[in-house]
Amino acid sequence: MSAAGTGLRGAGVALALAGLVGTAVGLQVVRDRVYGEPRPERGFLYLQSPQTVRRLSLSYAALLADLYWVRAVQYYGGNRLAKEPNRNYDLLYPLLDITTTLDPAFNIAYRFGAVFLAAPFPGGAGRPDLAIALLEKGFRANPRRWHYLYDIGFVHYWELSDFPGAARWFEKAADVPGAPWWLRSMAAVTATQGGDRRASRLLWQVQLDNAENDWVRNNAALRLRQLDALDQIDALTEALRQYTARSGAGLRRWEDLVRAGVIPGMPRDPTGVPYIIDPDSGVVTVSPESDLYPLPVGPRATPRAR
Repeated sequence: MSAAGTGLRGAGVALALAGLVGTAVGLQVVRDRVYGEPRPERGFLYLQSPQTVRRLSLSYAALLADLYWVRAVQYYGGNRLAKEPNRNYDLLYPLLDITTTLDPAFNIAYRFGAVFLAAPFPGGAGRPDLAIALLEKGFRANPRRWHYLYDIGFVHYWELSDFPGAARWFEKAADVPGAPWWLRSMAAVTATQGGDRRASRLLWQVQLDNAENDWVRNNAALRLRQLDALDQIDALTEALRQYTARSGAGLRRWEDLVRAGVIPGMPRDPTGVPYIIDPDSGVVTVSPESDLYPLPVGPRATPRAR
């Protein structure tokens, strides 16, 4: 066969593959319009091996990476909003693993994917271990991206309450050529004041001020509002304690404190949703209807100056 014929044949194969991909996407769109999104608990992957998917992708690895990333976002969002009690995020890491194997430089998939994985259930997968694994994979593929080591530090700090571990990862990030100077400051603060709410606020404010995109910026702002809520809950808990000590009666309703003049009105979290009092324990917390739910276990309140 002539060189021209070979070239035409190659072009024909490429066009055919492109057409098949386009058809598949079109069929998926039609299917979603007719049947809606699949129920989260019924999700599955025909191929779960990233290496197999990459071999089959031929020259369309970048395109397939985009498709798998969209699927990962849809899967995460569908489960986060689902009401089924038995929902899970079992396919989230495989989807992200395939995405980043198809495109090892897919920065958003590593960083956002780690947030999806690390966030406590039901808002996320509740798998900080997998978030760390994904970020470590990202750094191996992109050894100049100090951001992945920085994100690992945050997972240790916020989700695992492992403050020495967080400080070590911030130091590792600072050692990467081109990393910003403030990483060493973060490491020092974490090592000496780890778990202190004031230190946590400083860390998230730095992340907010240096965010690369809206997602990271919005996530940092959310964490700062959660810290505000923890401060407010401490104040409300103290008001409850003082009221019950004076009245000698248990308290399960905010209206009692309002009538007694202890608080001016229904207490609301920074998003405007009323706080709730657990009817059994009397513990104050944010409502499951709030964007701040669930609150982190820590960090501890900053000690008051004497």
